[in-house]
Amino acid sequence: MNHKVLIISPHFPPINAADHQRVRMSLPYMEEFGWEPHILTVLPNYIEGVQDPTLVKTIPPHIPITHTKALSVQQTRRIGMSNLGLRCLPYLLKAGDRLLRQEKFDLIYFSTTVFLTMWLGSIWYQRFRTPYVLDFQDPWLSDYYKQAGTLPPGGRFKYGFAQLQAKLLEPKALSKVAHVISVSPAYPKTLQQRYPYLQSEQFTVLPFGAPEPDFTALSSLNIQQNIFNPNDGKRHWVYVGRGGNDMALAVRSLFLGIQSHRRHHPEIWQSMQLHFVGTSYAPGNLAVKTIEPIAQELGIADLVTEHPHRIPYFEALQVLVDSDAILLIGSDDPDYTASKLYPCILARKPILAIFHHQSSVVDILRRSQAGQAITFTSKQQPRDLISPVITQLNWLLSTDKGFQPNTDWLAFRPYTAREMTQKQCAVFDRCLTTAR
Repeated sequence: MNHKVLIISPHFPPINAADHQRVRMSLPYMEEFGWEPHILTVLPNYIEGVQDPTLVKTIPPHIPITHTKALSVQQTRRIGMSNLGLRCLPYLLKAGDRLLRQEKFDLIYFSTTVFLTMWLGSIWYQRFRTPYVLDFQDPWLSDYYKQAGTLPPGGRFKYGFAQLQAKLLEPKALSKVAHVISVSPAYPKTLQQRYPYLQSEQFTVLPFGAPEPDFTALSSLNIQQNIFNPNDGKRHWVYVGRGGNDMALAVRSLFLGIQSHRRHHPEIWQSMQLHFVGTSYAPGNLAVKTIEPIAQELGIADLVTEHPHRIPYFEALQVLVDSDAILLIGSDDPDYTASKLYPCILARKPILAIFHHQSSVVDILRRSQAGQAITFTSKQQPRDLISPVITQLNWLLSTDKGFQPNTDWLAFRPYTAREMTQKQCAVFDRCLTTAR
C-alpha cells in the first residue's frame, strides 16, 4: 500500500514558474516508488506570470489537485505588497488544515521558492504531528547581495523586507523539519552552521530531474516560438534564463571575447545573432533589460537581442531546439546551480557555458560530454577570461549547422527525472522511519 504525500507548491501549471519543475517532473514516477501525491496550490488567476496551458497536459490526470485563492495582486499592489507568499498564506493554511483533517497524509512536502509558505510546516506539525520536508531550490535567508555590493532583484527595500521575513520565519520553518532537500551542496552547510541542532543526515542534495518526456512531447505539440526565424540564413545562439548583476562577470567575459574576435574576423559575425530570453522575473513594463546595456557598452549591440519577458515553458524548449548553439551564463555565486542545464543538454545542440568553477553545472557538463565550459574564480575579472572565451568561440563557430554533441547518455542517466524521483521518494521513506 502506497503512502500519501501532500505537496505544497503555490506555483504550479499552467503558470510558467521555475519552482514547479521538481514537482511536475516527479509526479509520473512517484507511485512507482510507493507514494501517492496530492497537490495543494494557488489558482492561476491569482499568480503573476506567463500562462502556459500546455503544461497541464503533462500532469497525470488522476493526481488530485486542490486549488486555493489568494489576495488579489491588483488590490495589494496599492499598499506595495505583491508577494505571493503573503497573499496566499492564510488561504493555504485553511485549505491545508481541511485536507489534513479529512485525509491521512504520511508526509507534507514543500517544493517552492515561495518561502513564506514553508512556515506552515511547523504549524501543521504542531497540529497534526505530520512530518514535513522542505525543498530549498534557492537560499531563503541570504547575505549574498550585501556581500557582493550589488542591487538585489526588486530593489533594496523589497529585498530587505523579504529578508526580514526570512530572519523571523526560517528558524520556525526549520524547528521541526524532518528533512531538507537542496539543489546546491553549499546550502546544507550554511543551514547547519545557522541551526546546530540540525544533523547532517537530515540533508540531501538533489538537483532537478532532466525533463526527457517534455522533449518527447514537444514534436507533437506543434509549438511555434516567436523569438527568431531559424530559416533566415543566420546562425542563432540562445540563452534562456534569468539575467542579473551576479551574472555580469560571465556576460562581460563573453561579450569581450566576441568584441575581440570580431575585430579580427568581422565577416564571420555578419550572419550571427545572439538572443537572451526571459532574463527578468518582473511582469509587464516592470521587466528591465540587463544584457543589452552591456552589449551596447562593448560595441556589439547589433549582435545581441534581449527579450526580458518570460515565455511559456514549451516555447522556451522550442527556442533551444531551433537554435544553432546554446549559451549557459553562470552567476558569480559559487553556490548557483542552473536547473536549465538539463533542457539544454536534451536539446542536443552545442553548448558553451561560462560558470564559477565550483558550480555543479561544470561537473555535470564535463561528465556528460555535452558541451564546453569556461570557468572562473571569485577573484577573476572579465578581461582575464578573454583568451579562453576566444578559444571556445572558435570551436563554436567551427561547428556545422545541425551539429549534435557526442553526449554520453549513460553518464547523463543519473540526472533524469525518474532517477531523481527515486532518490526523492527514498528521502520520504527515511522520514517515516525516523518519525516512528
